[in-house]
Amino acid sequence: MALLLLLVSPVFACTSFLVGRLASADGSAFITYNQDDYGMFGRLSYYPAADHPKGTMRAIVEGDTGRPLGSIPEAAHTYAVMGYINEHQVGVTETTFGGREELMDPKGVVDYTTLMTLALQRAKTAREAIRVMTSLVNEYGYASSGESFSICDPNEIWILEMIGKGPDQKGVVWVAVRIPDDCISCHANQSRIHRFDMKDKKNVMCSPDVISFARSKGYFDGPDSEFSFSQAYAPADFSALRICDARAWSFFNHFVEGMDKYIPSVDGRHIGTAEPLPLWFKPSKPVSLSQVMDAMRDHYEGTPFDLTSDPGCGLYTAPYRPTPLFWDYKGKKYFHERPISTQQTAASVVVQVRSSLPNPIGGVIWFANDDANMAPYVPVHCGATAAPTCFDPKDADEINFSENSAFWMQNWVANMVYPRYSRLFPDLLTARREVENRFLEQQADFEKQMLALSKQTAQLADSLTHHAAQNADFMMKSWKQLATRLIVKHNDQTVRSEKDGKFERDEFGRGKRPTRLGADSLLRGIIVKEAGERYLVP
Repeated sequence: MALLLLLVSPVFACTSFLVGRLASADGSAFITYNQDDYGMFGRLSYYPAADHPKGTMRAIVEGDTGRPLGSIPEAAHTYAVMGYINEHQVGVTETTFGGREELMDPKGVVDYTTLMTLALQRAKTAREAIRVMTSLVNEYGYASSGESFSICDPNEIWILEMIGKGPDQKGVVWVAVRIPDDCISCHANQSRIHRFDMKDKKNVMCSPDVISFARSKGYFDGPDSEFSFSQAYAPADFSALRICDARAWSFFNHFVEGMDKYIPSVDGRHIGTAEPLPLWFKPSKPVSLSQVMDAMRDHYEGTPFDLTSDPGCGLYTAPYRPTPLFWDYKGKKYFHERPISTQQTAASVVVQVRSSLPNPIGGVIWFANDDANMAPYVPVHCGATAAPTCFDPKDADEINFSENSAFWMQNWVANMVYPRYSRLFPDLLTARREVENRFLEQQADFEKQMLALSKQTAQLADSLTHHAAQNADFMMKSWKQLATRLIVKHNDQTVRSEKDGKFERDEFGRGKRPTRLGADSLLRGIIVKEAGERYLVP
């Protein structure tokens, strides 16, 4: 196993799905985002629409570090943005693939996080967002490493991949490919665009020098028809396949039959010999919103990469592993599987867009302020004019806990569950489903009511904003109740009995004695195997 030294390792390891409008069960298009990082505080930020006088400059601050990068002229008018969707139902999410280290530009002014917001503030369609993004970094310089972006509007979904040209050349090389409307796609910290048809102007956009620049740098020397953006600018190593592309494979495995044949493409053991994982697939059946949400919670269950089938799952069969992913033991290097759902998720997002509804109602960002497996998605329509307070609290950040913060409330519960996963997670799962199903079930009726207000702009915006706040408040109350319930039910590694949703009392009115369940069978077997007869009762 060789770790690639010439490429930038993805520090902010995220996952993004794309579902075309004809691949979905209800005509929606979806893009998603597990925003994964170590120590990041997740927020849902709202930017109101605004007009800016000529000459106004916009300060650019690197989103991942807070480092000032410079400034650029502000647009005359900027559109309203709710997190990763704007008022025109344009959505943008991302994953970092890193790519060749020598292509970083230390003088670049626009980083990838700011670029996403700029695109949403300046574009009415996905195609326009691509033009905005590429023109800005070409003019002012790109301050990040290689990046994959999911970009959608109610009619199209695209993957845009770009990387800089190095310290001596401003701008980027890039390619954008439209995903067919009846297909699904995914990227997860590895460049996913291989060959593409530059002549297909309807479905492909790219920089004019995307191939010639690779030739000039010695990254490619074949005929144009064989050019692969991924192989030229982010050649795969073990990590790119097993840690990254395997997540894309696992997403497809939920919805596409016969994915086992692509395991050699992503297992990291067949570099250069296995066929690359295709960029998109047509799903076997239409994909629903709830299925997209559940796919964001994937831990490779039932696959050769399943995290619950080896001793690493620990005392309580947890599908999580300690980080970092690579580790040494007695001079040899090993790794942990890296699933879609991971404990370091700061926020998880499903962006839903629909051409069948007016923009303020048709665009929804479903927001979970933690690991998607540990939190319900809460709907916030793009026509709302403020984010729910718990998703953008003023009294909390990375090192300040607040009970008013969804991030901290949901992390509090999750970090109770992780160490005793098999015992506590069923209670969390019940609560998550109850809360999330409530939102899913009420959505259609609520949106019908909002259609009646669609011509009353101010009243519609107020109603959408109030609805989002109500949903978030309900989630917060439910999660506070869950937190205290978990403590009572599972105190000191015991389990208290329940009946009809209430803890049972004995005939004297006291809480019934809890049950001691002991270790799970997997751990019992490991103890006997490793300790021999040390604990055998004579």
